[in-house]
Amino acid sequence: MSQLLLGCIADDFTGGTDLASTLVRGGMRTLQVIGVPQGPLPDDIDAVVIALKSRTVSPEEAVTQSLEALEWLRAAGCQQFFFKYCSTFDSTSRGNIGPVADALAEALNVSFAVACPAFPENKRTIFNGHLFVGDVLLSESGMRNHPLTPMTDSNLVRVLQQQTLKPVGLVAHSVVNKGAQAISTAFNSLIAQGRGYAIVDAIDDEDLYAIGTAVADHKLVTGGSGVALGLPENFRRAGKLGQSETASVL
Repeated sequence: MSQLLLGCIADDFTGGTDLASTLVRGGMRTLQVIGVPQGPLPDDIDAVVIALKSRTVSPEEAVTQSLEALEWLRAAGCQQFFFKYCSTFDSTSRGNIGPVADALAEALNVSFAVACPAFPENKRTIFNGHLFVGDVLLSESGMRNHPLTPMTDSNLVRVLQQQTLKPVGLVAHSVVNKGAQAISTAFNSLIAQGRGYAIVDAIDDEDLYAIGTAVADHKLVTGGSGVALGLPENFRRAGKLGQSETASVL
């Protein structure tokens, strides 16, 4: 098997499919698998999406599943890793987004990662750290009454901070709107402040492309499938990615 560029861990199958489709549209030859692969995969793929069932299990089990997936992806030689969760940030005060992100970051020796579930195509946007579903705040949407992961707070900085001991910061849209270089500068400022994560505003695909460019050198990226829009071009600029587009599910 040729060396993989991007290794993705999705916390459910549907979200993994969305992510795979996003990468394919960007020109990455992408394979989605259900659970950690048990055998060899086809040659000539650029990205693998491992779809787990970890969104609503216990945080401990979610961490175990995710680390097993990461171990396989690292052994396969992936150069960057993506933790994909729902664009409505489905979680509780215990997790599973924070605990899994913490575990992946520790395993990869990463001290800082973005957290951007925005998916404007599906009307999920982030402004001033608050997640909107269409024209209403997440906390006022139908997700407020979800039986497993009721989302009663739309402030993602606050939501994620409940799930991690790492300080969580914000890159507001006033910065994102200035482009990738401004976003990178904001990341460096947050790192200097000791922040472990940054919620990043995004209200349209142009924002997501800029964020994607800004995380080109980040070993770990977390978010919804929308933020993956900008990742293929990073590999293309580096001369590692061609134009062939194929996707499949194993």
